[in-house]
Amino acid sequence: MFAFPHGFTVDRQGNVWASDANASDTVLGISAKDSNGVRRGEQVFKLSPAGKVLLTLGKKGVAGNGPDTFDQPSGIAVARNGDIFVTDGHGTNDRVVKFSRDGRFIKTWGHHGAGPGEFDQPHDISIGGSQGRLFVADRSNNRVQVFDQDGNFIAAWTQFGRPSAVFVGTDDTLYVSDSQSNSTVNPGYTRGITIGSAKDGSLTAFIPDPDLARADVNRISGASGIVADDKGTIYAADVGPHRLRKYVKVK
Repeated sequence: MFAFPHGFTVDRQGNVWASDANASDTVLGISAKDSNGVRRGEQVFKLSPAGKVLLTLGKKGVAGNGPDTFDQPSGIAVARNGDIFVTDGHGTNDRVVKFSRDGRFIKTWGHHGAGPGEFDQPHDISIGGSQGRLFVADRSNNRVQVFDQDGNFIAAWTQFGRPSAVFVGTDDTLYVSDSQSNSTVNPGYTRGITIGSAKDGSLTAFIPDPDLARADVNRISGASGIVADDKGTIYAADVGPHRLRKYVKVK
C-alpha cells in the first residue's frame, strides 16, 4: 500500500501513523502504481496495531496544497486530544497541516521562506513535553521551530544543527538528529544526535554520527528518524546505511 513510506509515529492508543511521500510513477526503479494503474502516495494513514486502516488523509497519488491534498507529506504528530499535525515538507508546500481526530481539516500555516513560521523542507514534527508544544525539523533552514498547537510561533533554535528528525519526551527532553551537515552543508555543525531541553533549547548531550569520517562523501548518513522511551533509550533509524541503532542512557 506504500510506495515511499516516510513519516512514522505511534499515538497513545497504540495506533500507527505513517505517511507515503511518493510523487513519482516509480521508486528506485520499481512501479509505484497499484493494480489499477493508480499512483500510490501523497497520503497519511492511521492503522490499528493489527494493521487495519482506520483513517486516510490526502488523495491517493494526487499532489496539491488544498485542505485534502499534500505534496509529499513527511512527519506526523498526534496531540493528546487527537488532533493531527502533518509536515507537508518533501515537496513545495512547506507547511504544517492540522486536522481534527476524525480527519476534518482545521488549518494550515507556513510557506516557503526563512522567516519565523516559514519553512524550507519541514521534514519532521513532534508534540509533547509539559507545555504540549510542537517541534518542527525545519531542515533546509538549519533550525528547529517551536509552535503552540494553534500554529503561533514561539522560537527558532539553530543549536541543534540541520534537523532531519525531532522527538520530545515526556520529561521535556528534546532529541534532534542531524544527518546532513558537513563542511559544505551547514558548515560548523557536526552530524549526529543532539539532546537538550524542550523548554529552553539548552543542550545536554551529543552522539556523533558513526559514519562521521565520511560526512563529506555521503550526502546523508546517521539518523533520519529518531525516538526515545521514558528511560531515555534512543532508537535511531539510519536511512542512508539502512540500519537501526539503539543507545542506552548511562547514569
